[in-house]
Amino acid sequence: MTRKQKRLAVIAGGMGFIAAAVLLVMFAFSQSVAYFYMPADLAKTPVAPETRIRLGGLVGEGSVVRGTGSTVEFAVTDGSANAVKVRYTGILPDLFREGQGVVTEGMFTPGTNVFVADTVLAKHDETYMPKDVADRLKAQGLWKEGQGQEGSGKEAKATP
Repeated sequence: MTRKQKRLAVIAGGMGFIAAAVLLVMFAFSQSVAYFYMPADLAKTPVAPETRIRLGGLVGEGSVVRGTGSTVEFAVTDGSANAVKVRYTGILPDLFREGQGVVTEGMFTPGTNVFVADTVLAKHDETYMPKDVADRLKAQGLWKEGQGQEGSGKEAKATP
């Protein structure tokens, strides 16, 4: 091999290595992606069972039912007529309560409309609200003046 051929072989090998690394990273990210849905979104376009998603909204008033052990069932709603029944086994966050914002992560059980969560996150207050969520709440008529706060980045204050 000439010197030029060796150099081209090293460059081609390096490019192949970089391409393989990029493909592996993209594959890993695609396996861990969980899309965010609200109950109204799920009513319009149902998700296939055993597809990992994030479900967000408010814990329905009077919907929390504590089962045996650390199993809890509750409904997640977005203020519309749509509510999703959620089952969670584990220790709930201290800030979890009815009417409070919550984000759950998990999947639907095949053959049922029950969302089995393996992660439950409770929001501590509603002063921070991403712009797209605030706009959706405004469109549904659920936005109350004074929610949200001005700030930098993606914080937004929705005004009527």
